Amino acid sequence: MSGLRIPIEGPDGAGTARAVNVLAPNPSPMTLDGTNTWVLAEPDAQAVIVVDPGPDDEAHLRRVAERVGERRVAQVLLTHGHPDHSGGAARFARMVGAPVSALDPRHRLGSEGLSDGDVITVAGLEVRVIATPGHSFDSLCFWLPQDAAILTGDTVLGRGTTVIASDGHLGDYLHSLDRLRDTAEKAEARALLPGHGPVLPDPIGALDGYIAHRRERLDQIRRAREAGARTPREIVEIVYAGVDRSLWPAAEMSVRAQLDYLDRL
Repeated sequence: MSGLRIPIEGPDGAGTARAVNVLAPNPSPMTLDGTNTWVLAEPDAQAVIVVDPGPDDEAHLRRVAERVGERRVAQVLLTHGHPDHSGGAARFARMVGAPVSALDPRHRLGSEGLSDGDVITVAGLEVRVIATPGHSFDSLCFWLPQDAAILTGDTVLGRGTTVIASDGHLGDYLHSLDRLRDTAEKAEARALLPGHGPVLPDPIGALDGYIAHRRERLDQIRRAREAGARTPREIVEIVYAGVDRSLWPAAEMSVRAQLDYLDRL
């Protein structure tokens, strides 16, 4: 297995021997530095896989195509269907003549789709599909056994924590984190390659931190309710008091997901 290649200057170009990031120019409080588009290939292979082409930004998609160069794009894979990951997929697929595979049929193009346990092999590169619903109902992660790395989409970010979107579910998300943690430990994973933010070279530490954070947030919400907070907004004002207010709408979305989870226990 090859060592990590993590540049100090930022996530663009970061990755492993078989995964290189092309950073999309869509930075925001929600997308961090922007969406990470991953180009996967065996060294010197003439065919590649592209994961999450990113938003429908022609300049970015052309940068991805330039990174691919003369090699053939055999497959486009989506970690999930949110527009910052999938918006440019159809345009990019037409640009390079490749099918698009996703769990959600609405985002597939010329492909039968993806499901848990699938194995995709392109020019000697192996990618294994791990279903990780929670952030969204259709979230997937991809395991690269040759590099002992997991592409995590929005399930685990390079900085901060992810939001449980309106099409996700916290119970599913907690189960997915536990599953990823178990996978990372058993497979001796050496890196997490997120959909936003830098590469994480300590998978177990990152996943333990995510799981602990979620449990702590649930405890904080329980205490806020005990203190009299009733609406998601009131809970956000207590639990997220120290967070930039521009992130409060996303925090409120997460609080709604957490309240739904607690009410089902």
